[in-house]
Amino acid sequence: MASDSLYAVLDVRERGEFNVLQIANATSVPRSHIEFRIAELVPNRKIPIVVYDDDGRRAGLAAATLSSLGYLNVAVLDGGLPSWQQARLPTAGGVNVPSKAFGERVHQGRGIPEISPEELKSLRDNADELIILDMRTPEEFGRFCIPGAINVPGGDVVLWVEELKRKREGSIIINCAGRTRSIVGTAGLRRLGLDNVRALRNGTMGWVLAGFELESKPARLAAVAPEASRERATALALQLAEDEKIPFISARDVMSVRKEIDSGVTYLIDVRSENEYRAGHLPGALNVPGGQAVQRADDFVAVRNGKIIFVSATSARAVMAAYWYRQMGFPDVAVVQGGLRPWKESGGSLARGVSRAEPMGYQAAAKFVRFIDADVLEEKMQQSRTVVLDVGTSLEFEAAHVPGSYWISRSWIEIKLPERFSDRSQAFVLTCRDDRNAVLAAQALRGIGYTEVAVLRGGMRAWVKNRHRTEPGLERCLVEANDVVLSPSIRGGKEDMQRYLNWEVELTRR
Repeated sequence: MASDSLYAVLDVRERGEFNVLQIANATSVPRSHIEFRIAELVPNRKIPIVVYDDDGRRAGLAAATLSSLGYLNVAVLDGGLPSWQQARLPTAGGVNVPSKAFGERVHQGRGIPEISPEELKSLRDNADELIILDMRTPEEFGRFCIPGAINVPGGDVVLWVEELKRKREGSIIINCAGRTRSIVGTAGLRRLGLDNVRALRNGTMGWVLAGFELESKPARLAAVAPEASRERATALALQLAEDEKIPFISARDVMSVRKEIDSGVTYLIDVRSENEYRAGHLPGALNVPGGQAVQRADDFVAVRNGKIIFVSATSARAVMAAYWYRQMGFPDVAVVQGGLRPWKESGGSLARGVSRAEPMGYQAAAKFVRFIDADVLEEKMQQSRTVVLDVGTSLEFEAAHVPGSYWISRSWIEIKLPERFSDRSQAFVLTCRDDRNAVLAAQALRGIGYTEVAVLRGGMRAWVKNRHRTEPGLERCLVEANDVVLSPSIRGGKEDMQRYLNWEVELTRR
C-alpha cells in the first residue's frame, strides 16, 4: 500500500461494520456485492487483491469466490482487521473517508468562505439578491432542499460559471447535505474566477440544526445552464487543463486501451448525468456524475495507481473531475479530448441505456437452481414447513417482504444459517428484489449440503406484481441489519447530524 504498484484491498464485511472501523484507504465491497461489482472495480484479473474481515470466515469465502471467477492473485489478510490494529497500522472510521478528508483539507488550505444558516436565513427574509445552488444528486434534492434552492449536481457547476459571473452584485451560496460537496463546489467556482460564492456551513443538516424548515419534495427539476454559459465552460476548462497540465487522450485511443484488459487497469468514467448517459455513451464507460465521482472516489476506483480517464459531452465537466482527482493524489488521470463530440462526428458507435450488468457467475449458478413462481410459493407456505429467506438489502426487507419470511445478508448465509437450521433437509425458498442475489445464495446453500432449496422467480417484484400480500418491518432478522449506511440527513435525529458533522471536521486532525 506504500508502493506505486497496482493493487486492491477489499473490506468484505458489511457496510455498517466498515463504517465503524476500516483499514485506511481500503475499498468497501461486502461479500454479497462481489459478483455484482468486481468486474468494474478490478477489471484486470491478474491484479493482486487482498481481502479482509474481522475473523477470516467471510474473507475466506470471498477469496474462494474471487478465485472461482478467474482472479489469479487473491490473498486473505492474516488475522484480519484485529491484527492490523495490533500492529498499529493506519485505520479510519466512516464511509468515503478519503474524499471527505480531502474536502476538509481544501476547506482549510484554501480558506473557503462560508455563510452560516442564520445569515442565509436573514438574507432570504430580507429579499436580498441570492442564488442558492444545491450540489446534491437529483434524488437527494427531490426529498428536501433549502427553500428556494436550485439543483445543480456538483459536476455540472462548471457549466454555470459564465452565467453566474453576470450575478456579481448578488450572493451565490453552495450547499449539499453536509460539507464536502459544498466545499469542493465553492472551491471549484473560485478556481474558475468567481469571488462572490460561499459554502453554506454544514449544508442541509446545518440548516436543520439551526432550527429552520427545509422545503419538502420540491417539484423543480435539475436546472440546465444557458447555452452561452455551457460553451464558455469548455474554454474555461481547457485553460484549467493547460494550467494544471492535465493530459488528453482521443476517444479512439481510449477504446484501444480498454481492449487491453490484461495490461494494467484503466477506469473510464462518464461524469455526465444519468439521462445524458442513457442517451449515448462510450462503450464500457461507467456513469458516475461528477459530484459523486469526487465525493465517493473510493467506491469506484478500487485499484490504486491505475489510470483514470474522464469523459463528458465536450470535456468541460471531465476536466473538472480530473482536476479534483489530481488534487486528491491520484497519479494517472486524463480526459477524453473534446468529449463525445469528435467520437460521434467520426462515426464512432455509442452504447445506449443503462445496462444492468449480470453478476459474474450468475448463469452458471442459475443452471442448477430450481425456480418456483409466486402462486406456487403462496401454496407452499400454507401447506408445508417451507422457510422463506430474503437475501436482499435490509432496507428492502424492512419496506416490504413475504409475510413470515426471515432476512439474512448473503454475506453470512453459509456461516449463520446452519446455526439456526441444522437440518440439511429443511426446505427453503430464497428471494430478494429480483432473483439475482437469491440464485447466488441458493448456490451457496447447495454447496454446504442443503438439498431442498428453491428461488422465487422474479423475486419480490414478481410477488408484488401478482398482488400477493406483503408485510413491513425488521423483526425477523437472522443477523444484524448493518448492511446499509444511511446519511444522517436522510434518517437521523439532530444528535446524529451533529455527530456526523463533527466527524467530518475532525478528519484532518487525525
